[in-house]
Amino acid sequence: MTHAFDGAISAFFEQTAPAQVADAIRAAQKDDILDADYPYTKRMPRKTYERELHAVQVELVKLQAWAKTAGARIAILFEGRDAAGKGGTIKRVHQYLNPRGARVVALPKPSDTEATQWYFQRYTSHLPAAGEIVSFDRSWYNRGVVEHVFDFCTPAQRALFFDQAPAFERMLVQDGIILIKFWLNVGRAEQLRRFLGREGDPLKHWKLSWIDVEGLNKWDAYSQAIAETLARTHSSDAPWTVIRADDKRRARLAAIRRILRAVPYEDKDAEAIGPADPSIIGGPELWQGEPLDQPPRA
Repeated sequence: MTHAFDGAISAFFEQTAPAQVADAIRAAQKDDILDADYPYTKRMPRKTYERELHAVQVELVKLQAWAKTAGARIAILFEGRDAAGKGGTIKRVHQYLNPRGARVVALPKPSDTEATQWYFQRYTSHLPAAGEIVSFDRSWYNRGVVEHVFDFCTPAQRALFFDQAPAFERMLVQDGIILIKFWLNVGRAEQLRRFLGREGDPLKHWKLSWIDVEGLNKWDAYSQAIAETLARTHSSDAPWTVIRADDKRRARLAAIRRILRAVPYEDKDAEAIGPADPSIIGGPELWQGEPLDQPPRA
């Protein structure tokens, strides 16, 4: 079996990864959570997950029906560490929605023309119209993190972005768009385990890029950029929701429940939605490892 990028991820795992990261991966069983600070030691059982997922997906269908009738405009930003599960979460959000009123936007690298435009310009045409739900698989926050870490933008361009992003989002909200911003975080060992899985599976090679490979050595730079981005762009108009995504199943449920709570659709079933888990979902303080409520590991 061939490996993506000539086995660069396996080489990093064997030769460069911090010892505690490599050791955690080698010692782990399939359902083990690798991050010792995560509030659970095992991922959610499949049957429990599927039962709860079905309940909240039914609510999403009700939400979409309301949005169409009410003419609501809903924009959801999915940001996070590489391999944090953004795509999988988006898939579960949209799985049973009518695609005529629900879109996923995943923009490629800016063209030469787009690179000369106002930074937010290429995103505005993808914002939702009346009755639409639009999920952005990465968004304008590329400038706050990835572009900065890889020097794809200048310090002045990034500073301007931080000045303009809160105002841009405030205008969207003032105009009536329901804006939800997710940051999915994942521990270093779990991220590397997922990269190794992608490298070893030809059907998942498309999920990898050289940015992922080169980013393995930039964990600390990413951390600094993420912390600054969350601090500079968290506002009352457009707050960040941070999800600890080491368990994909819990993360997907947490994201969907947050969406359901944020939208005032009719016939909302609070019992079906279920409670939030403050140990894995919260504001920027949760990304910093300081959840307000930490239940015992189970």
